[in-house]
Amino acid sequence: MSVSANPELLVDVRNRVAHLTLNRPHALNALTFDMLKEMRVLFEQWALDRNICAVVVRGSGEKAFCAGGDVRSLYNSITGRGPRMHVDFFITEYTLNYQLHRFLKSTGKPYLALMDGIVMGGGMGISQGATLRIVGARTKMAMPETKIGLFPDVGGTYFLSRAKDAIGLYLGLTSNVIDGADAIHANLADTYLTREAQAALMDGLDHLQWSSTPLADVEALVKRLAVAPPPTPIARWDSAISRHFTGKPNVAAIIDALRADPSPDTREWSEATAAELMCHSPTLLEVTKRQIETSPKRVIADCLRQELGMMFRTCELPDIVEGIRALAIDKDNQPKWNPPTLAEVDTALVDSFFVPRWSADAHPLANLEQQFG
Repeated sequence: MSVSANPELLVDVRNRVAHLTLNRPHALNALTFDMLKEMRVLFEQWALDRNICAVVVRGSGEKAFCAGGDVRSLYNSITGRGPRMHVDFFITEYTLNYQLHRFLKSTGKPYLALMDGIVMGGGMGISQGATLRIVGARTKMAMPETKIGLFPDVGGTYFLSRAKDAIGLYLGLTSNVIDGADAIHANLADTYLTREAQAALMDGLDHLQWSSTPLADVEALVKRLAVAPPPTPIARWDSAISRHFTGKPNVAAIIDALRADPSPDTREWSEATAAELMCHSPTLLEVTKRQIETSPKRVIADCLRQELGMMFRTCELPDIVEGIRALAIDKDNQPKWNPPTLAEVDTALVDSFFVPRWSADAHPLANLEQQFG
């Protein structure tokens, strides 16, 4: 396996397939700014290279595909304890997210994300745009942003609003972890492969006889290897999620509905879910609810443009610094949110996350469609 310009990204081209391995196993393959910049360059090169028929991205080590972004660097950037890089970081990350969502459409080349192990936050951002989102028995998927005073970004506006029923809102608010079978059920993954089938996929790609339609070639190979996922835990709560998370005016009403759940089959789950929500940033819970509920028909470019403005607003407020401090720096797990309760969240504050910060032409992501189609 050869090394790219960044040793945290390993590149190997075999049988016209570009294999990219995220190579930070000690950090669960969390994305750094340099990794994002190099990935943008690599995908641009592969888009133009006629010798490349497909791209596969996976994580190194046994634990993770990608656990997200480097939140310690984000903390240091926002607080001035390190280089001020978070603005450029998010512009680069969101541009890459769009680039990956458009890769098949703009090139005709399938992109496979092998979401084996932990896939959270930024890991979802680089995998949800894949042509084939592949999960398995070790997949642990989440958008955990509300735990750290953030909202589900990296395209979460788009893919969570398109999840099955109200599951996207449920996952965005609770930050709960789901497995590979859950991901298939929720429409956040496409194909379930066993560990053996994942190895067979790599071998199959190494020996694939390419036709003029690479997507059909890859789909036929994956279809032969795919298996039905095991019973999905989240399916047990489908009706309860829809009942409690749909049609409520605010997050406090969701919590009230959960606490009042009369069903003995779901009461324990409902009480645990309500307790979990009470631990998260009240402001960002309300922001996330509006973000997801208002976006099921929005295109990915507009979702990412909105998220960039939301991220700028988030970094102006104290909850993200406090959340990262409590969960990743001091690790006391006792964030002091401001304001501390849902009842104290001002609607005007929530509104401020959705006020455009730039004119359409001046937006840092204004030219996404011109760049990538």
